[in-house]
Amino acid sequence: MALQLSVAVRDAQNDSIETTISTAPKLYLLSGAVEANCAAADTGTICAILDLPSDWLGASSAGVKSKAGTWAGVGHANAGAGTNVGHFRVKNTAGTTVHIQGTVTVTGGGGDMTMDNVSVATDQAITVNTFALTAGNA
Repeated sequence: MALQLSVAVRDAQNDSIETTISTAPKLYLLSGAVEANCAAADTGTICAILDLPSDWLGASSAGVKSKAGTWAGVGHANAGAGTNVGHFRVKNTAGTTVHIQGTVTVTGGGGDMTMDNVSVATDQAITVNTFALTAGNA
């Protein structure tokens, strides 16, 4: 039989993620494929680095914890005339430790995180539309 968790346990696990990472993490949007694991060095071109809001994730409900507030910023100088975002990494406040990573696609594209435009140019305004963490059994 597969391991099963109650909704209360799944929500508690999800809610501990924001506490562990910090209340003011950095979101790195990068070109290319996701790194092999969170301990691997960044790859790809940095398209943007966003300072996430203090309360960047809502409370977990039914095993799902979604982005809270507005996740917005501007394209990094490395983005040039337009670089396609392929993945993201959520790092601690200092930007030194990766805690979450995944794919980025346009809205409706099936990525772990979605934006309405993944081609980012230097100083271009950008906004993350969706991001959610879903616990097992949810």
